[in-house]
Amino acid sequence: MRKKAVILLIAFWSSYAYSQEEGPTQPGSIAEQQLENITEQQEAETEDDSYLQQLVQLHRNPININTAQENELRDLRILSDLQIQSLLRYRRLLGNFISIYELQAVPLLDLETIQQILPDIRVGNAVAFSADIKDRLVAGQHSFLFRAQQLLEKSDGFTRNDTVSNRYMGSAQRLFFRYKYVYRNLLQFGLTGDKDAGEAFFKGKQKYGFDFYSFHLFARKLGAVKMLALGDFAVNLGQGLIQWQSLAFKKSADITAIKRQADILRPYNSAGEYNFMRGAGITAGGKNTSVTAFASVRKLDATFNDDTSQMNRDFVSSIATSGYHRTPNENAKKNIVTQASLGGNVSYNKNSFHVGLNVIAFKFSIPLIRDVQPYNQYAIQGKEWYNYSLDYSYTFRNFHFFGEAAMDKRKSKAFIGGIIASLDPKVDASVLYRNIEKTYQALNGNAFTESTLPTNEKGLFTGISIKPVTFLKIDAYADIFSFPWLRYRVDAPSNGTEYLLQLTYKPNKQFELYSRLRNENKAINVSRSDLPTIPVYTVPRINWRIQSSNAITKAVTLRERIELLWFDTQQKDRMEHGLLSYFEAVYKPFNKPLSLNGRLQYFKTDSSESGLYAFESDVLYSYSIPQFTGQGLRYYLNVNYDFSKKMAIWFRWAQTIYTNKSLIGASLNQIRGNKRSEVKIQVLYDF
Repeated sequence: MRKKAVILLIAFWSSYAYSQEEGPTQPGSIAEQQLENITEQQEAETEDDSYLQQLVQLHRNPININTAQENELRDLRILSDLQIQSLLRYRRLLGNFISIYELQAVPLLDLETIQQILPDIRVGNAVAFSADIKDRLVAGQHSFLFRAQQLLEKSDGFTRNDTVSNRYMGSAQRLFFRYKYVYRNLLQFGLTGDKDAGEAFFKGKQKYGFDFYSFHLFARKLGAVKMLALGDFAVNLGQGLIQWQSLAFKKSADITAIKRQADILRPYNSAGEYNFMRGAGITAGGKNTSVTAFASVRKLDATFNDDTSQMNRDFVSSIATSGYHRTPNENAKKNIVTQASLGGNVSYNKNSFHVGLNVIAFKFSIPLIRDVQPYNQYAIQGKEWYNYSLDYSYTFRNFHFFGEAAMDKRKSKAFIGGIIASLDPKVDASVLYRNIEKTYQALNGNAFTESTLPTNEKGLFTGISIKPVTFLKIDAYADIFSFPWLRYRVDAPSNGTEYLLQLTYKPNKQFELYSRLRNENKAINVSRSDLPTIPVYTVPRINWRIQSSNAITKAVTLRERIELLWFDTQQKDRMEHGLLSYFEAVYKPFNKPLSLNGRLQYFKTDSSESGLYAFESDVLYSYSIPQFTGQGLRYYLNVNYDFSKKMAIWFRWAQTIYTNKSLIGASLNQIRGNKRSEVKIQVLYDF
């Protein structure tokens, strides 16, 4: 009977004939928005490209949905927890899938979602570990990637000769390489090297070549050992209140993406030099229980004291996270502190229920004693720190509950809890509450909060997604938050709100149009000449964006965006504005060696406060999200040519031309002129 039902489903599916095209190497529109939000919040682009590596890896090695566990299905980054639990429940009740088209019978999986995951899944039988071990070692894929990039205009750091201590010691090229061996998602190992622009190369302090080297070995499903990590790896616990090192999204039009989802241990082979562990980690256990333990010892950059006249090498005043070692001053901060980390997790999982106990502790070789200001008087101090937490999740019918309760060394508390619900086949909703004491601190925390770090915040997020007809989707959220204590550039307790409404029109696979309105109200210090003190004002910021994507042929796609911004500075007669508009063309013929894309963009903003961000396509495993301030034009061109199935090359040219500036940047990064030009070349060889 079941097979007959499947045959009928396949027949029904035939009316929606879907051909699996080449998988994505760049994020979709929602992921682009999420990455833009992260960059805007942190005011810096992430160097963690694991997300893009995962997109390509999943397409090359699709997940077997007959053997995939919950964490593997999360790696798709498309399915919500409700959809994952629905798929697993279907498999438990009716057995293995006969065909991928059987997915249409799974409750909560709509046609659009199934089409999105089809390129990255497969149906197959389980393979015994004993039969698989040889393939892991010899049947995988080796790859070697090399990337070089350079700004053509020389900044002051390369041209100043007044003092040796105030100039860059190396060349203007940024160099990156990565060797990696991968067998499906079961085994990978590799070596990464990175040299930033301005850093020495095989000379001076860098006599071994690259400024940063990283090695990793990561294996899954070794019998009772579920995961094994050696070398560099990332650790993610609970909902990020005590530890989260992988890329994590926050608020976006995807209102169901409010839950942190990732394996506790993940391989690390990106260029970022701070946010990872260096040592060993292991997860072992049986069907319902698992135990994870990890240990790490690594060197960190730090500053002894901002006041050189009062140098004290008995403590450090801050940890440096940039990874730059371009000047003698930056080199003096390198590897000053040894950080030892130890932690673990014990979890119980059965059907739709999960509970986990998490703990992490840090010890520094030199105490961390910060220059205390009113806003940061509760920051981490001393030689040791630790956090522990309890996280949970449970699915009941069409409701998924999750959360984490945490405590730090000072017994300060933090809580985050949420619900994701499918109220109707056409309506999804989410709610998330957080309450984090002003004294709570976590060294590597990254939860779903308004602030970058989980501290000093209370808030309630509510979202809804409605699909009244197949071609129209309405997404909206409201986030109301408060900060009980002072913050950086906010000299008083404050509160704020953020609202978003997005309409997406998608009548077919070829065309998509969305319009988004976002209103944010947050407090900042406002310096006014007519007042004797610096008051705190709630400042409104309104963004409106309309963006379209139209595949006019199988090979050519056109994209356009217009974005407007209004920012009330709370100064007399000073309402700032921002405008960004671009046109982009993508040429990617199927099964042809040449593909390219390019963009022409115009922007105009009154200051950096009204600056705008835009995601840019780049070479494989890379992307750019610059901030645009002032007035000018920007254009770029990306070219990819596949010489064979084993070797490919990418070339990128990008230039920004300002019409109202004669100086670009600041300090040693300052360029004297109105142009900023970048060239990038990348070679990938698979063998």
